[in-house]
Amino acid sequence: MTRRATLARNERSPIERPEADVLVCGASFAGLAVARELAGSGADVLLVDRYEVGERQTSACAAPTPWLHAMKVEGAIRQELPCMSFHTPHGSVRYRLPWSWSSFDYRELCRLLFAQCEARFEIAKVQRRHGDAVLTDRGELRAPLVVDALGWRRMLAREGYQPPEAPLSRGLEVHPDGGGEDLDVWVDRSLVRRGYCWSVPADGEQRVGAGSYEPRHHVRRPTEELASRLDVPAVRYQGNWFPHRLRRAGEDGIFFVGDSAGHCLPLSGEGIRTAFHFGIACGRELRAVLAGERTREQALRRYAAFSGSHRRAFAIGLALQRLVPALPPRVLALALRALGRQRMVDALFGWYLGIAAPESARVRPQAAAVATGAASSEQAFSHSLP
Repeated sequence: MTRRATLARNERSPIERPEADVLVCGASFAGLAVARELAGSGADVLLVDRYEVGERQTSACAAPTPWLHAMKVEGAIRQELPCMSFHTPHGSVRYRLPWSWSSFDYRELCRLLFAQCEARFEIAKVQRRHGDAVLTDRGELRAPLVVDALGWRRMLAREGYQPPEAPLSRGLEVHPDGGGEDLDVWVDRSLVRRGYCWSVPADGEQRVGAGSYEPRHHVRRPTEELASRLDVPAVRYQGNWFPHRLRRAGEDGIFFVGDSAGHCLPLSGEGIRTAFHFGIACGRELRAVLAGERTREQALRRYAAFSGSHRRAFAIGLALQRLVPALPPRVLALALRALGRQRMVDALFGWYLGIAAPESARVRPQAAAVATGAASSEQAFSHSLP
């Protein structure tokens, strides 16, 4: 695969085959998960993104290790992190989790996901919808099934989604050389008034950053302050907005997945495994349409219902996102200590992983069909849908 960030202006000629069975807009975690799920369906899947696959990393790139194994991308892991440490002005606690996090290499993970797809890829900047067409800087694209996995901007929706009025958090990170053993989290108002900071070791690299739940609050100063406290240079910046509220997963015939549907967990800001989780569900509904088992409208309703079935867990996360910054620091420190018993840690983090459990990725439609010899596509992948 040619590695380039994007196409030069004189290379942006019209796409030769602008029509497809499925058009997936966005080639990061969510879009690749959707396209991966369509492998073996026989459909013509067109995957488009403004940048080459694996370019433009915008997150700390850490996810639960069981999810990376379930998605067959464990080759991208840089460091496994079995423990989390939480730091407040009044002390620190360290939890050994019932599962581990792993930091990973973004480009390699995307490459591994794309290798599992059977999709055409084109570099194109998606601009907006126009009737039943998707307008790009390389012409109009058309497909009966269209997925918006373009991120928080929700480009194919009727209405835009712009900060600071939108329910978005903001994050910034630096990537100095460094190390560590734990995924470290700081809840410290002297750094971020409404949010948190982090340090994620990645086998010789240290991903140090800050996130604010209030989009009007800038995060460059706390990022650089934390880097200074950790005695590492603030180099190689990257940042992005990320949502903290669910949005409609289906609208006007479009399937929205990942950040475009608000599939980013409140409080933690975790959006990678949720992008996988909902991308898989979306892809399985698209397979059913391609197989003639349901109409696009039925698939949209089922997928939207699946997304909505997570509303309670997201509401709990949003309530905690509002509560935690409001707690007196000493109370927060005491609460973190009280939750530190292993039985409590196992229960809390077991529930947290269960919001989007890796089991939903472990049965591939192709594998199930081969194993049963007569299983329909519905039987092969409906286990994770309501």
